[in-house]
Amino acid sequence: MMERHPFGGTGVPKQAPAVTVTGNFYWDTDNTSDQQALVPLFQDLEFRLEPSCWTCLLGTSGIGKSTLLRLIAGLQTDGIFNGTVAADDALPIVDRIAYMAQSDLLFPWLSVERNIATGAMLRRQTVNQQRLDELLLQTGLAEHRHKKPGELSGGMRQRTALARTLMEDTPIVLLDEPFSALDTRTRADMQQLAATMLQDKTVLLVTHDAAEALRLGHHIYALSTTGMAACDIPAEPPLRDMTSAAVIDAQRDLLLRLNS
Repeated sequence: MMERHPFGGTGVPKQAPAVTVTGNFYWDTDNTSDQQALVPLFQDLEFRLEPSCWTCLLGTSGIGKSTLLRLIAGLQTDGIFNGTVAADDALPIVDRIAYMAQSDLLFPWLSVERNIATGAMLRRQTVNQQRLDELLLQTGLAEHRHKKPGELSGGMRQRTALARTLMEDTPIVLLDEPFSALDTRTRADMQQLAATMLQDKTVLLVTHDAAEALRLGHHIYALSTTGMAACDIPAEPPLRDMTSAAVIDAQRDLLLRLNS
């Protein structure tokens, strides 16, 4: 499969569908598809992203969180997938996805504002200048709009990548550690911005941060070597108060699960 650039598609239709992943995934350790070289990562997986909800996926490094996200995005993986990725409206999902990878994937020769507008530029569409200007303000990048990535800090680069993802306005959004390079205050602000702008989208957030999952998630799953399990979450809706007793208790339970 050819690698697609992770900026999303046209976003038509706009209504957010549920997305279900079912099947088995095997690492192809020697790139030969030899059955003896295949190492199982997921077996008999059934994973559903509910429509217009944030689903958060937790797990240790290397457990397969990003691989699952890339499968949904239709991106290349170093393995073999026997299964299906499908939306409940029976329409193709690939061109309805915006994907933010762990690395920012900024074009070094483009300015901040042109990196944010890359999706429309690649599709030869008119850039929504009003949306672009608003995102530059909301992400604190307005005064840096003409800078190149090499002039930015790591946090500013990540905010640029987040703004590019939010610029797409697609019904399905896949986020791989999108706030990891941000300081505490900026992370909280960008979480709130993303939650507000993506409130009607089907979102998958891959994260190592139990607190982040509890603040943002309508549904939380933990991925481990024994499979995937749904986690209990407080009754209050996102964005949750991280100082509430219910959230603190839920965070303790999540950490115990992840460390067991």
